[in-house]
Amino acid sequence: MSWVDGQPAAGLPIHDRALAYGDGLFETIKVVRGRPELFDRHLQRLTLGCERLAIPCDIDLLSSQLRAFSAELGGGVAKLIVSRGEGKRGYAPPIPCQPRTVMTGSPLPHYPKAHAEQGVRLFPCTTRLAEQPILAGLKHLNRLEQVLARAEWQDPVFADGLMRDTSGRVIEGVFSNLFIVESNLLVTPSLERSGVAGVMRAEVLEQARHAGVPTRIGDLSLEQLYHADEVFLCNSLYGIWPVRQLDARVWPVGALTRKLQRLVADLSSDT
Repeated sequence: MSWVDGQPAAGLPIHDRALAYGDGLFETIKVVRGRPELFDRHLQRLTLGCERLAIPCDIDLLSSQLRAFSAELGGGVAKLIVSRGEGKRGYAPPIPCQPRTVMTGSPLPHYPKAHAEQGVRLFPCTTRLAEQPILAGLKHLNRLEQVLARAEWQDPVFADGLMRDTSGRVIEGVFSNLFIVESNLLVTPSLERSGVAGVMRAEVLEQARHAGVPTRIGDLSLEQLYHADEVFLCNSLYGIWPVRQLDARVWPVGALTRKLQRLVADLSSDT
């Protein structure tokens, strides 16, 4: 199932700048019973991205189209792409531009229950994230760093990989955000230089604050990660996975991780 500019379609024009330059943004949205989850957060991130990349976007129209698409999809994953549209050869963006939207639907991925219940192992990726504040936090279409990082392992014993930036700071998973717990303080890496500001990351921070859990966003070193009391990953499709092991370091599945896991699961059950 796929739509282009709000209408069923099977392809994308070859001159679209999304294909030539990755000139655009995307959102990966969980759809349950015909409704997109964390919808407002997805739209907020998309709006910010369009503003920063100077891509004009009618968010109200897009919201209406995405709701209709989700209703037809019923359940699964809706991927939304907003590109700058078509343009002539060369990097210079067309002025004015005619943005294009692409929506595709697919089944929810199958994740082993053990990932959420027992925790996961992380692969220590050698691929580093470039530090680029202009793009930091955005879910832009150029994901080559993640492609290279994911190609580093094939063993299914690893559920995700740990990514650091070129200065060595811990940033995120290949397809997730990362949190640690140290002395009952919930900490997640700053995404001011690189990384993707996940919608589930924002939801976890809000749920923690509502529950009276102190939080901090800041730089995180590998040494801090190794000395953490608890570690977990999150994304909008699976919620929260405790991290059980990285290299030789093993963590327990802690009480705060379980508490936040339940709070996040309740969001889906209420949808």
